[in-house]
Amino acid sequence: MSQYIELKQEAFEANMQLPKLQLVLFTFGNVSAADRERGIFAIKPSGVPYDELSPDKMVIVDFDGKTIEGDHRPSSDTQTHAVLYKHWPRIGGIVHTHSTFATAWAQSQRCIPIFGTTHADHLTADVPCAPPMSDEMIQGNYEYQTGFQIIDHFKELGLSYEEVEMVLVGNHAPFTWGKTADKAVYNSAVLESIAHMAYLTEQINANSPRLKDALIKKHFERKHGPDSYYGQ
Repeated sequence: MSQYIELKQEAFEANMQLPKLQLVLFTFGNVSAADRERGIFAIKPSGVPYDELSPDKMVIVDFDGKTIEGDHRPSSDTQTHAVLYKHWPRIGGIVHTHSTFATAWAQSQRCIPIFGTTHADHLTADVPCAPPMSDEMIQGNYEYQTGFQIIDHFKELGLSYEEVEMVLVGNHAPFTWGKTADKAVYNSAVLESIAHMAYLTEQINANSPRLKDALIKKHFERKHGPDSYYGQ
């Protein structure tokens, strides 16, 4: 019997939320769940449809991207997950999807402006969009470099991964994370909703103004408690 049953179950249940929340089509997405003490994570196998998934099909991988246990090949995005886990020690779950509206913003290479209070309930900054990676990075280990594309963009913007738990990768798609796999899935659903509303906002008024700073601060502190606001 596998010694990773609970971790595989956690990853399985989180992955099964993606089709329920209409965040994936066919096999276009994955969730991983980490065990920090053991330095490993469970992730969806590559190319397996969601209706064929089960806990025992989850693949166990270490933070260097090496498969530890599993009969299937891990997700093609495994190296990206591994890089983020290795360099951002306070996350316990990661989600990658190609959800329609968030991916559309990523393909447009645009950050998602903070237009309203729904956005401000979850973060006080625009959703960042990392620029497309260089040709040199693309020609190397693409999935591995995607992790550093995200990390480097956060460094450039001075953002904390603990405060901004989502990103768009230019010309690609979104990634979200959280302290648990469930929280990462929650953030993925929130991101898709924010992306959809921002798209509609710009269709109604192409010159829609950014939400007032006072409202951003008010809504974030109301949801997360006093002194939680971290500014722009």
